[in-house]
Amino acid sequence: MRVVRLMDEANWKTLLPVVENIFFATSRIQIFADEQARNSFKAKWLDRYLNHYIDSFFIARADDGVLIGYLAGCLENPTLNPLFNDLGYYKAFAPYCASYPCHLHINVAADYRNHGVGAALIAAFAAQASNVQAPGMHIVTNEGARNIRFYERNNFRILSMAYSNGARVVFMGRQLRQN
Repeated sequence: MRVVRLMDEANWKTLLPVVENIFFATSRIQIFADEQARNSFKAKWLDRYLNHYIDSFFIARADDGVLIGYLAGCLENPTLNPLFNDLGYYKAFAPYCASYPCHLHINVAADYRNHGVGAALIAAFAAQASNVQAPGMHIVTNEGARNIRFYERNNFRILSMAYSNGARVVFMGRQLRQN
C-alpha cells in the first residue's frame, strides 16, 4: 500500500470520480431525496476539502495501484474558520478545538477495511499536522458508530459529546505534542 497527497499524483484530477465513488459507497446516507440533496451532501463532506484543503487530502493505493481510500483533512481550527459555520456541533466543541485544531474524515473501500489503510492515512495526516506544530487533531462522529473503536486504536480518545440534528455526536481528539 502507498499513501500520498492527492495533489502529488500525476493527473490527480482524473482520480476524483474514484474518490467520489468511495465517498458515496461508504457514506452513512445512501438514499437522497433528489440530486440537489445528494450534491449538497457531497459539497458539505467532500468538496469543501477538495476545493479548499487539497494540500491535506491524502489517498491510499493498493499494491496494484487501485485507489482504495482517502483522508480529507484540514489543519485549521474549524471554530475560527467561517467555512465550517454550517457544522453546528462546533459551538459545543469549541473549547477542545484549540488543543485539537486539525480535523479529518476517512473513507476506505469496504474490501480494504481492517487492512491498515485507515491507520496509514491517519499517520500521514498526523505527520503533516506535526510538521506545522499543531498540538492535536480531532474527528467528530456519531455516538455508537463502529468507527469509534477504530479511532481509539489510533490513539484518539473521546473528549466530549453533544447533540447535533437530533443525534449525539462524539468529539475525539489525538494529542500530537505537549501544550
